[in-house]
Amino acid sequence: MSNRSVSAAYWQGFRHGLPFLLVIVPFGLLFGVAGAEAGLNLAEIMGFSVLVIAGASQFTAVQLMADNAPVLVVLATSLAVNLRMAMYSASLTPHLGAAPGWQKALVAYFMVDQSYALAIQDYERQPDRSLAEKLAYYAGACSPVCPQWYVSTWAGATLGQAIPPEFALDFAVPITFLAMLAPMLRSAAHVAAALVSVGLALALAFLPAGVGLLIAAVAAMVTGAQVELWIERRRA
Repeated sequence: MSNRSVSAAYWQGFRHGLPFLLVIVPFGLLFGVAGAEAGLNLAEIMGFSVLVIAGASQFTAVQLMADNAPVLVVLATSLAVNLRMAMYSASLTPHLGAAPGWQKALVAYFMVDQSYALAIQDYERQPDRSLAEKLAYYAGACSPVCPQWYVSTWAGATLGQAIPPEFALDFAVPITFLAMLAPMLRSAAHVAAALVSVGLALALAFLPAGVGLLIAAVAAMVTGAQVELWIERRRA
């Protein structure tokens, strides 16, 4: 392994992460605006984006805080929404688990939906990458995404009132997840898991925030695993 291959992996990840700026910028702007409208000051809004760095749970927390929900409800619901990161971590462990503790801490901090989606697809396409190359790719994928999240949040919090309503920034949330999920639907197990998760999430939308999504996520994982087992048995 050479420094050149590690550098190449980093810049490949960086290039792959660049398109997400098209959705990260409006997503961050939208959170900055939402935080300001909820009565948070700039330090509180930036604290959310720098310390939590998880858009979905940040929006959930701000909405509940605006509704004067109890602190425990805010924390529990935000945690429920963000539990998908535990699933992300589990799937990355076979690839990055041998890294030193401080590197794994950085991986955990910068783990967002976009960096995970890019990394897991790359690792599955190129299983022979070294640990250093995998970490470099991950760092490259994070580089254009995470800093811009901070900058966009600040811009939304400070300039939000000047952003015309017709810009419809909320389009960024569904577009982000569609862009990440579509390339991952490469097998019957992936498609089955996606259909189950969508169906259950819609059917359980009446449950308190986050609960329906968690049930749908668990059911989707079980479905995907069972389909994989069924396919393997047929092949055998």
